[in-house]
This record gives sequence, structure tokens and C-alpha cells, in this order.
Amino acid sequence: MKTLDDIIEKAKSYLPTQSLELIKKAYNYSAKLHKDQVRLSGEPYINHPVETAYILAELKMDEYCISAGLLHDVLEDTLASHEELAKEFGDEIAQLVDGVTKIGKIQFSSKADRKAENYRKMLMAMAKDIRVIIIKLADRLHNIKTLDFQPPDKREAIARETLEIYTPIANRLGMAKIKSELEDLSFRYIKPEVYEYLKNEVDKRIAQRGDYVERVKEVIKKLLADHNIHCEVSGRPKHLYSINQKMEKQKVSLDQIYDLIAFRIIVKSIKECYEVLGIIHSQWKPVPGRFKDYIAVPKPNMYQSLHTTVIGPEGERIEIQIRTEEMHRIAEFGIAAHWKYKEGRVRALKEEERFAWLRQILEYQKESKDAKDFIESIKTDIFSDEVYVFTPKGDVLVLPRGSTVVDFAYAIHSEVGNRCIGAKVNGKIVTLKYELQTGDIAEIITSTQQKPSADWLKFVKTSKAKSKIKQFIKQTQLQKSIEIGKELLDKALKKHDLSFNKLTKQDINKILKIFNIKEEEELYSQIGFGKLSAYHVVNELIPEEKRKEIKTVEAPEESPKEGIVIKELDGVLIKFAKCCNPLPGDPIVGFISRGKGITIHNPDCPNIINAEPYRIIQASWDPAKKILRPIKIRVECVDEPGLLTNISSSISKENVNISEAKISTLPEKTAVCDFKILVSDVNMLNKVMRSVEKVKGVYSVQRVK
Repeated sequence: MKTLDDIIEKAKSYLPTQSLELIKKAYNYSAKLHKDQVRLSGEPYINHPVETAYILAELKMDEYCISAGLLHDVLEDTLASHEELAKEFGDEIAQLVDGVTKIGKIQFSSKADRKAENYRKMLMAMAKDIRVIIIKLADRLHNIKTLDFQPPDKREAIARETLEIYTPIANRLGMAKIKSELEDLSFRYIKPEVYEYLKNEVDKRIAQRGDYVERVKEVIKKLLADHNIHCEVSGRPKHLYSINQKMEKQKVSLDQIYDLIAFRIIVKSIKECYEVLGIIHSQWKPVPGRFKDYIAVPKPNMYQSLHTTVIGPEGERIEIQIRTEEMHRIAEFGIAAHWKYKEGRVRALKEEERFAWLRQILEYQKESKDAKDFIESIKTDIFSDEVYVFTPKGDVLVLPRGSTVVDFAYAIHSEVGNRCIGAKVNGKIVTLKYELQTGDIAEIITSTQQKPSADWLKFVKTSKAKSKIKQFIKQTQLQKSIEIGKELLDKALKKHDLSFNKLTKQDINKILKIFNIKEEEELYSQIGFGKLSAYHVVNELIPEEKRKEIKTVEAPEESPKEGIVIKELDGVLIKFAKCCNPLPGDPIVGFISRGKGITIHNPDCPNIINAEPYRIIQASWDPAKKILRPIKIRVECVDEPGLLTNISSSISKENVNISEAKISTLPEKTAVCDFKILVSDVNMLNKVMRSVEKVKGVYSVQRVK
């Protein structure tokens, strides 16, 4: 159990004496507020902020960050206010504590919403001050170390959240030490049996191979000393979670994992890194395809190292990592390794360049109203392995694995992406769907006639590409809706001897005011999308005495928005297509009708299959809503007395109402019965159809579209 003295001892190795006083003050304030609080373990609550602050001191964070670690729970769990905290410790610490507190504080209607929104808030907090997420990671690390005191179901939930949310962020920030600890601790609670098996087996094998590891270390040291290279050599077992991931990914047993131990060589300079690589490869045969140069091409999280696998002493395969002392520090602590104390303030070195990916992600979130949609769009940027692709000039772009030439084009520039018609990869023409590999040299081919297509969304990987394509399509839809709106309004005006071209600015302003619309283009767009009837607008433009003469056109039918989710547009009239009559559980799309809002169809409906792409919009069923839809089924059966009653009974037995029934008799004692029934989804429909099929005398049952 750590104490204030432990924190001070750790911090004074790199902070000036006056900075330690702020940490002591924060400890006393926190201890006073948490005085009567205890954790589930029964220990004083103050132990948790102390442990969190100690982790921050291990990361060599500044005194403001360590103090905020000591205070990180006071706004949420005590009566302290933000104003009091700012008055006592200054705005910087108050904002850090507030940032950590807010990450998980907002309540949402569903778990999915909450997880997505928390993730978005974390990313936003990171952009404002990266120290907020570093404190949160330290907080989570200590919490998961003490997870035994939580109920079993909560343990697993916290462990899963840690793996899904916190470890990818730690990885993106280059904080390998914390990432590995979080992964192994989470693994222990998610798959306890697998964890224990691997732990026992790996410990056993490491013990058996202890002499071998020491011999290899000595051989490497002597080999490099003969070349006048002074270095540190260590052999460490790989983390259990990464071993398990490798076993699952490659579908192999532990016996088939040959590189349980990785040897690390730390030298003084980059020049020596490459010298060591040459010496190692001269001594032992390298395994083809297992060399990676992360010094020349660093990972986006700042990681640099040379990786190689060789057939080492006694014919065993060994993995070797070669790096400088500075590279090793950054590999362990990531962004935390870049915080330096200067002139009494904390500064991040080259943070702007190193975290351009974070700024990009926050630009995308501004374009997305829906948290889940935002997370879906950027998760590949956080969670994926990377590929390293070169421009013809030799610049390197880092993209998620599976990225296509379209992703590459958008990574260069939005306009290059919008105009992309293909690419040359390694000198050969490839299609837009071509997936790039590390080492590819890609040259984008553009055309001024090209425009982004909704089909591109099916294969692009990066959030930037998805965001820019959606943005272009949405803008196209908006322009089309404005054109349609003007056309519909003109037609409605002509019926009353008026004309669109004769509308005055005064007329337009009058309409905008009546319908509470801000801009003229928004008026036409609302008419085009069916949000507003052109006849209602015309009705306001003609003289009062003539209104009674107008044959009122019926307002658009009531929108069945319950159960349908359309993210791109809000407040649009929605109705179901009668041609294909989709049912919850069926795949669906929205079709923008001229002045009639959006009609919900099956994607393969013949009536829309050849429609203009801009008129097709993504739609989905809302799983939280249950709506009954009328569906027709056709039953072919033998024509005999009582069969209709038996079929009706089999439908009613499934608690389904029949709203209409029609019977037609055919030659050779055959009948066709059409039933219109009310069902909530495809599963219920299938259940009814299976029930009818079991009725004696029934030949077939099918859904009628």
C-alpha cells in the first residue's frame, strides 16, 4: 500500500522541491474530504487516490497532474465544488479534475449510448488536455487491481470495458506498460480458467528455460562487446493476453508458440541499433518476413524499435528488439514520456505533430450528431493494426489495416479523395477497392468529372474517408431537395395563377416567419423532403377571400417514425412502401420521394433498384420500438370443409390478429387463402408460417410482397 511519502520520494527525483508542496497540499485536502469514506475492501478511500497519484509519479508527470490524481474523485464523491477547487488549487488543477469527473458522469437512455458518449467525451477531454486521460488510465489501473472486491458480474463488465475502451487508448498514446497491465488484469476476469492455465504453463516453461535465457543474454553481450558496443540485454516473457491473442488468431496451441520470450537490446544511438542488427543477422539466420523497422517508420503512437526473429542458439527461434534508451522510455510511457518541466510549467514536446490523429478524430465528431455513429466511424483509427504506405515522393502515410486506395486519397487531401477514379500501386493500375499493404507505393489518379459514391462507404476503412463521403452525399441530397422544393412550389403556385419567379422578398420573409424557418434554402429543402407541404405555403400567399375556394389537398399522411431510425435527416416524413411492405428484421433503405418525404423499401425492391444513388438513404429499425405491421400471407391448401377454421386457429394460437381473410377456390379441389395479419417482426411472421404449415391439408405458405 502506497503512502504520501512514497509519492514524494518518487516525484522528488525529477521535480523541484517547491513543486512537492502542492502535492502535499492536495493530499491533505483530499484526505480531509474522503475522511469518513471506505472502499468495498473496507480500506480507507484515500488509498485509491494515493495509488493513482503514485502511478502518475512513476510516469514522471508534473505536480499539477499528480495533485489532480489525488483530487480526482472529490467533485464526484464529496461536497467539494469546482469553484472551491479552483480557489484552493487554481484553474489548471480544477479543470483536470473536472475533465476526469465528466468522462463518465452523463446518464443515457441505453448502455450502448452511454458507452459511445463516454468514449467521445474521453477523446474530447484528451484534446483539451492529454493529462486528463493519463489520470483516468492511472485511476482505471488501480481500480482493476482491486477488482476482487466487486460482485462477479460487475468484475467482468469492468474488465470488458477496460479491454474495449481503455487499452486501445493506452496503446494509441504509446503507453505500453499500462496497456499490458490493463490487458492482463482484464484477461484474468474475463477468461479466468484460460488465464490460470496460461499463467501456470508459461511460468513453468520460463523456469525450465531460465538457463537458456541467461545463456542467450551472455552470448549477445559478448558478441556485441567484441564489436565495442556497450548495451543492456534483457529477456522477458510476453504478456499472457498477447499470447492468448496470438493463439486465437493463428488457431494454434501454446506448444506452437515459439517466441514466448523476447530479448531486448538497448544501445546508445540509432547508428548502433542498425550495427547491432547487422551483427545479429551475421551470427544467426533471420526468419524471412519477420523483420520490422519501426525506427525509420515509427508507429503513430511514437513507438520506435527494430524487430527481428532469428534462429538462435541450439536452433531455437528467438525474437529480438533493438532500440535506444530514449526509444525504450517512450515505448514504456508513450505520451507521458514527453512531458517535461520547464520554467514552472508543463509542456509537451512535438505534441501537435504526434497527435494529429486526435485532432482529426475531433473534427469528425463535430460532423456527427449521434455518438454511436461517431464511434463506429472512428473505431478503426483507434483499434486497428496499421499499414505503412508511401507516396511517389517517399512520404509515409499510416492507415488502418484493410484501407483502400480511396482511404489513401482522402488521407492526402479531401479533394483528392472526392476526385479519385483509381490508382497506380507499385506501378500497376488497381481498382478503388484495392487494399493497401505495408511498403506499397501508391499514386492516385483523379478526374474532375468524378464524384464520391455511396457505394464507396461499403469498402472504405478510415473515419476521414467515411466522413467526407457522407458529407458530400448529404450536401448533394440537400441541393437536390432544394431543386425539388422549388419545382413543387412552382407547380402549386401555377394552379392559382401565381409564379415562383414573381415571388417577392417580402413574400418569402412572410413565409419564413409563419413557418419559423431561418433561411430561404431551408424552406425549399423542407418542401423537397416532404417536411412541409407546398400547398400549405401557397395557402399563406393567396388573399384571405380566395382561400375558401381552394380545394384543400390532404396533408401528407402521418409519419410512422416509431421504429425507424434515419440518422442523416431529422423530422422528415416517413412512410412504408406498399410494393415490398418491409417488416422489422428485413433489410431496409430509405427512398427520397419528390415532396413526399422518405419511403421505406427493401434494398432489392424492383421499384427503387435503378433509382438515382442520391435518392437512396441509410435506414434501420429501432430495436427499442415494437410496432405491429400488416403483412399478407398466402396459403395453398386442399379445398375441404373446416380447413379455413383450422388455419385461422393456428394463426390465433400464436397471439396474432387476422385483420382480413380472402379465399379463392381452384380446380381439382384446391384453395388459395390470403390472410392479412399484424406482426411485430420477421421472427413472429416465420413462427406463424411454421404453425400454418403444420395444419393438415396445407400445401404451402408464403409471404406476399
